[in-house]
Amino acid sequence: VTGGAPGLGKAVAKGIVAEGGTVALWDLNAEALAAAKGETGAADVQALDVSDNAAVEAAAKASAAALGGKVDVLVCSAGITGATAPVHEYPVDSWLRVFDINVNGLFYCNRAIVPLMLANGYGRIVNIASVAGKEGNPNASAYSASKAAVIGLTKSLGKELAGKGVIANALTPATFESPILAQLPQSQVDYMRSKIPMGRLGEIDESAAMVCFMASEECSFTTASTFDTSGGRTTF
Repeated sequence: VTGGAPGLGKAVAKGIVAEGGTVALWDLNAEALAAAKGETGAADVQALDVSDNAAVEAAAKASAAALGGKVDVLVCSAGITGATAPVHEYPVDSWLRVFDINVNGLFYCNRAIVPLMLANGYGRIVNIASVAGKEGNPNASAYSASKAAVIGLTKSLGKELAGKGVIANALTPATFESPILAQLPQSQVDYMRSKIPMGRLGEIDESAAMVCFMASEECSFTTASTFDTSGGRTTF
């Protein structure tokens, strides 16, 4: 589970462990990672920046060894929001960093883990996208575009792997209560809440439960697709 120290990643890890799974957590924040290991019962933790391909490849080897030589599930939850600004004022450095983490980093993780799953003839990949990737949020162009890229990558990957025992899907949640909201101004959070027909933000455990289903054997005939936890916001 990438981005496994806070929020959704940690909640997913707890759910997998509760159901008898063995989990490795990856995160940039080493201190938070150590705390999450104790909270979740993770068997392995790797502190790394997922935008560093060499670090991802090394972590994949280390975690696979810690998990008994195979990886059944990959959940890519690492991500950042970036700046809040209109496109013509958007900071270039923030744009590049958002894509480095949300798109390139996710690609590196998928690329490193897929061969392990193919070798075992089984796998479940869950890439965390966003309703922003379907609809686009104003003043959040980098985040919206990056999450659209996650959806496109996942659809391509799922079709490549169909029939090989490995399933890849994306989750498209609306805004939910999580530490990532601290990266946003309150006005942006209020805007996103106003777009949700249920009139509230999601809860972490609601999306975590969906991820755990997507990562399970029961999710066996849906691939190259998106699962929605948006309180009615998405229309496709």
